[in-house]
Amino acid sequence: MTHPEVYTPAEDTWLLLRAALKECRDGERVLEIGCGSGTVSGALCQRARVLATDINPHAVQEARDRGVEVIRTDLFSGICGQFDLILFNPPYLPTNPWERMDDWLEYALDGGPDGRAIISGFLSGVGRVLAPAGRVLLLVSSLTGLPEVCMLIAQAGFTPEVFMEEQVEGEMLTVIRFS
Repeated sequence: MTHPEVYTPAEDTWLLLRAALKECRDGERVLEIGCGSGTVSGALCQRARVLATDINPHAVQEARDRGVEVIRTDLFSGICGQFDLILFNPPYLPTNPWERMDDWLEYALDGGPDGRAIISGFLSGVGRVLAPAGRVLLLVSSLTGLPEVCMLIAQAGFTPEVFMEEQVEGEMLTVIRFS
């Protein structure tokens, strides 16, 4: 049972999990940012060396309960070393200040006014911990603006490509792969 202030795995979680299982190679160093319940990281632990992070203390506990090595931190703060594969299902919902809930679940949902605020912060730090031949899988929603996110990725010095997509209740979920 998921803690009420931890994002319950949903369609976006399952899409990122399928993409990660397809992309992850045996023995790789994997970093999942914002692991939530630890569903994706937990599934990769048998084949890779996984480190996960989340800012939500309840999520950190749930991931630990799944056997995931997890650190409570914000994005890449305090993360050292280089990773072959970095995963992120960011908070991507466009959220206005008056819509905020002021609880831990908010960190899993609130992408700022255009849905890209946390994605921008992620892109500014990912290069520091990405191995030279490493890859990133970033999940975004059509609500966030796929062309705009791809432009941010390119501006950060990476080449984005659509890796997997799934239509879900009026929105298109896309896993972008870049290196």
